[in-house]
This record gives sequence, C-alpha cells and structure tokens, in this order.
Amino acid sequence: MLTTFLFGETLQLHPDRAIYWPRQKTLLISDLHIGKATHFRKNGIAAPAALADTNRERLSALLLDLQPEQVCFLGDLSHSTFNTEWTDFCELTHQFSNVTFRLIPGNHDQLKSEQYAEARLYMEATQLQMDNFLLTHCPLSEPPTNAYNLAGHIHPCVKLRGAGRQRMRLPCFWFGEQQGILPAFGAFTGMAEVQPRMADHVFIILDNQVIAIQNEVS
Repeated sequence: MLTTFLFGETLQLHPDRAIYWPRQKTLLISDLHIGKATHFRKNGIAAPAALADTNRERLSALLLDLQPEQVCFLGDLSHSTFNTEWTDFCELTHQFSNVTFRLIPGNHDQLKSEQYAEARLYMEATQLQMDNFLLTHCPLSEPPTNAYNLAGHIHPCVKLRGAGRQRMRLPCFWFGEQQGILPAFGAFTGMAEVQPRMADHVFIILDNQVIAIQNEVS
C-alpha cells in the first residue's frame, strides 16, 4: 500500500483498487458491479465465469488483511437485476459479521430493498459525510469547500507513454484540490481515460503496486 495525506487525513491506497482510512478503520471501495459477468452471459455476451470468484476473493483478502470495522461502497455495488453472484456476496458479508457494510447507491444499484438487507447493508442516501470527507457515487459538479468529495463512477485511468512509443492504459486514483476519484474495484468494469491537471495527484496501479506519477500523463 502507498500512504498519502489528503485534507488532513492519512489514507492508504491499496493496489486492489481500494482506500483504507486507518483512523476510522474504514475501507472505501467503488464500482464493484457484482453480477455483471453473469448478466452478460445471460444476454449472450462472452464473459469469464471466474471473474466473479476473482472479485469476491480480492474483497475477502482485503477484509482479512486490513481488519476494517466498516466498509463503505461508493455506489454500483451491484450491476443489474438479481443473480447468483449476489447470493455469493451475501455469504461473504455474513462471514464477516463483525464488519459494518454501508452502500451509497449508484446508478446501477437497482436491487430490491430486501436483497440489500440480506447482504447486511446499511443503505445511505446519495451522500455520506464522514469527518472531512463527503462520500458520493458520482463526483459532485460543485464540491463543497469545507469537505473533500470522494467518489467513483468514472472508472478512471491514464495513458502513459514508454520507450519505443508504447502506450499503456492503467487504472488510477485521481485526487484534485476538492475532489478525488477511486478506480473501479470490479475486474470486469472497463476504464475511462481522464485528463488530470498539473496540480492534481495521480497514483497508478501497476504490477500490484500503487505508484505516484508526475508530468508523465499523455
């Protein structure tokens, strides 16, 4: 993990595309998109079945390694309608019965209230204020000046240039002056290239490491 300091708080950026907030013992995750692979296969679109297992194993490993007291999902936890991947997720949340799970709903979160309850999820409104951070799914068009907006939704990545004109798109954590965007946690979510400003701080994920970059974005 890479430690960074943001709006008066110490945060740990994990190469599994999550943020751990030690003082609050809170894990922040965005855009897991549970059920996406199964949803695609039901609609005749090829998607590896193992993706669901990969996402669940990564989440379980984070919970075991970091021992958070709570997890805040910043939206798009589920992808579409109910399927068996949600049942597997419910088993995981019950396995970690000592952890509080919270969801700030995103545009894809369309399951029934009883299905979220089965997963032991506390459903929040569109925003959740935690000390200096305002947690949302979509980045706010006008972030507050007295808090820092942490969001997801975009699935940010940057394109880097290497020797020999190689170009590589890599998921990233992207922090501006008043707003930060988490990479998508899900392994089958796609990425959207962003254009950080010179004053922004960008941390790419490469070879199971989180690496700060400066003036290297194409």
